[in-house]
Amino acid sequence: MYETSDLRKGLKILIDNQPYIIVSSQFVKPGKGTAFTKTRIKNLLNGSVLERTFRSGEKIGRANTEEKEMQYLYAEDAAMCFMDNTSFEQVNIPRDVIGEDADLLGENLTVTVLFFSERPVGITLPNFVELEVVQSEPGIKGNTATGATKPAIVSSGASINVPLFVEQGDWLKIDTRTRSYVERVKK
Repeated sequence: MYETSDLRKGLKILIDNQPYIIVSSQFVKPGKGTAFTKTRIKNLLNGSVLERTFRSGEKIGRANTEEKEMQYLYAEDAAMCFMDNTSFEQVNIPRDVIGEDADLLGENLTVTVLFFSERPVGITLPNFVELEVVQSEPGIKGNTATGATKPAIVSSGASINVPLFVEQGDWLKIDTRTRSYVERVKK
């Protein structure tokens, strides 16, 4: 069990038999009355975000979550297959659980999969991935000083805005948190 003094961003808690992750937390001590903690929490099963206030001294349940390092193998129609790096067990995770991160998954990419009661509820990508550009319009010669960008399709299927000098066949380093171009990589 957690107490209100333990609440901080990233903590996984259990409310009404549902797992939540704390998105933000703020301790408030009013001039009159008892102190409390205001939080924004996100449901790990359905993604809904709530604002919840906990009084000082209140007990909060600990979510039965586990994180495993897994390797992305391949995609099927409605699911994506991952392999546990320690037991080599394969798990199919539905695309709707993965969300928008699905189009940044490259072959053999190692990710962190979050399980709640042995059921996958989400993945965390590494901060940066390296992917190959498979489709990109050619840049216009002499139009490089403006900082302009163009869309490019990478090998995982994501569309990323890139500088005009990026060509088809280039390998890019992409920040998965902002879904933005970082730099070209030599392969």
